[in-house]
Amino acid sequence: MADRAQLGAATVTRVIEWRLDLPLSMFPQTPSAAWQELAPDLSPTFWDAENWHAVVQSWVIQVDGLTVVVDTGVGNGRDRPAMPFLANLETDFLGKLEAAGVGPESVDIVVNTHIHTDHVGWNTRRENDTWVPTFPNARYLVPEADYRYYHPENAEARGPGRDEQHQARLDASRILFEDSILPIAEAGQIELWSDGHRISESLWLRPTPGHTPGSSVLWLDAGRPAVFVGDLTHTPMQLHRPTDSCVLDEDFAEAGVTRRRVLTEASRRRATVIPAHYPGRGGMTVVARSDGFMIDDWLAINSS
Repeated sequence: MADRAQLGAATVTRVIEWRLDLPLSMFPQTPSAAWQELAPDLSPTFWDAENWHAVVQSWVIQVDGLTVVVDTGVGNGRDRPAMPFLANLETDFLGKLEAAGVGPESVDIVVNTHIHTDHVGWNTRRENDTWVPTFPNARYLVPEADYRYYHPENAEARGPGRDEQHQARLDASRILFEDSILPIAEAGQIELWSDGHRISESLWLRPTPGHTPGSSVLWLDAGRPAVFVGDLTHTPMQLHRPTDSCVLDEDFAEAGVTRRRVLTEASRRRATVIPAHYPGRGGMTVVARSDGFMIDDWLAINSS
């Protein structure tokens, strides 16, 4: 069974790799009263008294004769010392992708919205003792700013993390770079971009720094606009309180500014906002309200 939606001439399919619960404390700027206030409308799908609920998922877009995979999840058999709850997974992600009618060989483009553990893992798969590209015929579009920032050779230039946990994530990025990024570069399949990148008539990438230096969003307009926002928002709380950041954001202030800017544009264009980690119906249209945004309608996604 696959979750699908039709957005104009584009078909969008969701493939869920993993579900997880994480503590509300990962949003240090959000008071407990805010979670309680919105709970009648958004709990338990998105959070409960202690945890926020998330999925790790990929979105497949079929438009303009292309098959595009947006973000590639965690991957199997990975060493992830900074995030042990994502280490050494064994999921049937590729089987789910095949069941949705998308074989690895049929993918034309892979978009990594940013270089984080849960967005680049299935860039590669293990073949014997070697990591090889999962999608052998695809171009992998990777933000150049993230490639430079997380490249092991540039570790000293990054400077120290803001705290012990942040430093641990920066140190661990060397491992994910080596198993999920360098193999696609060595295979000649990586394409670095900056300052915007047009993929096709209906698809274009734009930089949205803050969560990471190279974080990006993918705009789609094939008759009905949508924007795939990666980790611009992790939970609907950040729609209502767009300046509230997640501890995983590299730059809290910049992330808040970027979030408000993209959500404002999506609201004005009546574009469906599709984040990387929302459970439930996965995406929504939003309208501006006071200092934040409210959900207008959910993505019309159907199982098929």
